This record gives sequence, C-alpha cells and structure tokens, in this order.
Amino acid sequence: MKYAVIDFHCDALYKMQINDQIDFHNDSRLDVNLEKLKQGSISLQCFAIYLSQSLGSPKFSHVLDQIRIFQEKVVSSGIRPLCWQEELDQLTTAQPCGLLSLEGADGLEGNLQYLKTSYEQGVRFLGITWNYANWAADGILEPRNGGFTRKGLELVQACYELGITLDVSHLSVKGFWELVTLAKQADKPFIASHSNAYRICPHPRNLRDEQIEAIISLGGRIGITFVPDFVKINGPVHISDLMSHIEHICSLGGEQHLMFGSDFDGIDRYILGLEDASCYSNLISELLRHYPEGLVKGWLYGNAESFLRTYLPQNKKAL
Repeated sequence: MKYAVIDFHCDALYKMQINDQIDFHNDSRLDVNLEKLKQGSISLQCFAIYLSQSLGSPKFSHVLDQIRIFQEKVVSSGIRPLCWQEELDQLTTAQPCGLLSLEGADGLEGNLQYLKTSYEQGVRFLGITWNYANWAADGILEPRNGGFTRKGLELVQACYELGITLDVSHLSVKGFWELVTLAKQADKPFIASHSNAYRICPHPRNLRDEQIEAIISLGGRIGITFVPDFVKINGPVHISDLMSHIEHICSLGGEQHLMFGSDFDGIDRYILGLEDASCYSNLISELLRHYPEGLVKGWLYGNAESFLRTYLPQNKKAL
C-alpha cells in the first residue's frame, strides 16, 4: 500500500540556479526530481527559494530567477503548481504538486512591493531569515540574538494581510518569541518547516521544548528534518534515530502538529536509508514499526494538509 507524503522543504531550485545544466526530470545530481518524487509517493513538495552566498549580495532578481526555474524546469516537467486552498483537492501521488516558499527575506531587499510580487508569483511561505541577520531580523546563528527590526515588523504584518504563512526554522530565539506575541494577536499560526527537537539533539537550529509547546498552542506545524547534524550529534545517523525526535515532540502534545521537511538538496550528508526523495518508503516502514497507521498517515500527509486547508488563501478571482 502506498502512503501519500507532503514534504515541506527542499532546495532543488537553488541547485538548478547555480548549475543551469541540471534537469529536473531525472537528474541524479538532485535529491528531489520528478522521478524520485513519484517513487517516494510525494503528492506535494514545497520548493524553497534559497539564495546561495555564491550569488553575491541577495537581490530580488535572484528570487525571480528561481521562480522562473520553478516554472521552466519543475512545472514544465509535470509538477502541478499549487497556490490556493481550492487546489488541494487535486493532490495525488500520480502527479505531484509543487508549492513555493522563500527561505530568508534577504532577496526582498526591504521592499514590501517585492513581497507582493512574490505572492502573486505563487510564494505562500516565508522564512524570515536564514542563519544570520538580514534587514528584517536576526537568524539563529547571529551572535547578538536580536529580534525583528522595525521594517521586519512591517514585513510580518504584510504577510498576514497577503496570506503568506511565516516559517521560523532559521529565526533567532528572540525573534521567535516576538513572533509568538504577534501571532497570538493576529491569530496567525506559523510553522517550523525543517527543525527537530533540541532536547534530543542540542543543535542551535533545533527547537527548545518551550518553542515546540508554543507552536503547538498556536496551531502551527513542525517539519521533522533529515539533516544528520540535527538528528544526532555524532556517528552515522539511521532512520531509527528520527524516532526519538518524533516521540519527544509527541510527549509535548505535538501528535497533530508533526509533518516532514526533509531539506533534501540542502544537505551533503544523509541519514542512512534516506538519501533522497525516493527513499520515503524506508521511513514509512520504520514509522509503522513503532506507531499506529492513523498517526503515521497524519505525520506523512494529514497534519500538513489540514494546515494548508485552513491557512492557504482562497482564490478570490475564482469566487
């Protein structure tokens, strides 16, 4: 029996931007390509727009270039773009869908009109920072651990008004708690698209218990990620090592808030048996060894889908 999967984070677009010879259909240089998505029964893949430092100073033209790559390479290969709540009924493992997110607001250059343009081009999730400071806020590895700038607070409000959901996976701890306050006021939950549990593996990119509980209380989602350094401190990492993170988040009340955000194509070291998008069946087998099928289906697909059904914007032009 095949189990449908929603994966909330991969970096395939940036790889194709750096090397325009890479084809999306079945290029072995990609962890996520069309054939691997089909083999992994992934019905919806979130494609992050991450701007590599090799591009130089981040510019909005770099963002638009990755949106072009998404259209010309990903969509043209047979991936169906998904932007609206109504389109969720089209989800199928036979023809995977693709959803755009922006990983770091750097490329928006502090211009909220660029944010609106990104939304119009299909971007539905925004990670405010990557690891370091930008014009909007500090990232998790910024030594001063600052929060939002004044312009960053304007960005948050603009996202709320447009219907873009915020992603805290790279945000500073101070920024995280500032966003919790704003999210409560606006009744706008956020996600951590690719983060694990700090209590299990104390990497700065992982979430502390209080942060996990805050996301749960807001009705947000946490994407368990396959970055080996976020799973286990030392040694080879096995699929079974992910179970401790899942178990811990569930112990905090997160059963209905877990999903997956692999970070494929953003990593160069892998969990054994989870080397690319085609390997999801290995993860599913391990999950079913430990947990009831209903819970596993929720983590693979249902929890992410229910969030999207609630917080993806409706297509007003179609109403």
